[in-house]
Amino acid sequence: MNDLLRLATDAALEAGAAVRSYYRDRTILKDKGEDNPLTEADLASDQILASRLRAACPDFGWLSEESVDDPSRLNKEYAWIVDPLDGTKEFTLGIPEFVVSIGLVRRGAPVLGVLYNPIADELFSGVVGEGASFNGQPCRASSHAGLQGARVVCSRTEMKKGMFERWTDRIALVPVGSVAYKFGRVAAGQAEATFTPQPRNEWDICGGVALVLAAGGRATNGQGEPYVFNRANPLVDGVCATNGIVHDEILGLMRA
Repeated sequence: MNDLLRLATDAALEAGAAVRSYYRDRTILKDKGEDNPLTEADLASDQILASRLRAACPDFGWLSEESVDDPSRLNKEYAWIVDPLDGTKEFTLGIPEFVVSIGLVRRGAPVLGVLYNPIADELFSGVVGEGASFNGQPCRASSHAGLQGARVVCSRTEMKKGMFERWTDRIALVPVGSVAYKFGRVAAGQAEATFTPQPRNEWDICGGVALVLAAGGRATNGQGEPYVFNRANPLVDGVCATNGIVHDEILGLMRA
């Protein structure tokens, strides 16, 4: 697993360098949907990740936001689940809150995660059961207990819509762009939680889920169920990632 972590880390750094090279020319090639643009940086990163990871592990499945889905992945013991540029909207706006996201799952369970923000030069990595690191130093989910004063990294869009207003007297909202980047913040102990009742795709969260678990936190869907990845339908029902201590309370907010 350590060899696979080094492989994923090297791939993330190389893909991140490519993303960084496009940062001054953020032309949108097309819009795949609401707030879901596609850029040259997405495609360049995807090509690097595929050439690195798939070449090194030809027997692993592959699921990427920017690759044509190959259903044969469903029969593989291991599968890479990646988002070559999570937070493309922020990338196009010049907001440095996006990451290259790499997750590895075994029989549906997350085992390894790497996130890299090429502008902030922040690297999150970890193996479930073995620990996590932030910029090469060991990190753990925070030990903050209770919702009062808990830092919650959230979507700017959802915050502007007032989704969190009823709880602002209890939690400290920290708007952050990329979904995966939010998970990294929780894993590094920089926030206690991130949550949304909105559906997300496996590639948005897989690497981050692995990191939160590696850092001693907890990550579930909106019903409190552990994630099972590499499914035929990659859409997941809600996001809840925490330091573990406040998890049930955060789930309570989601149900409210």
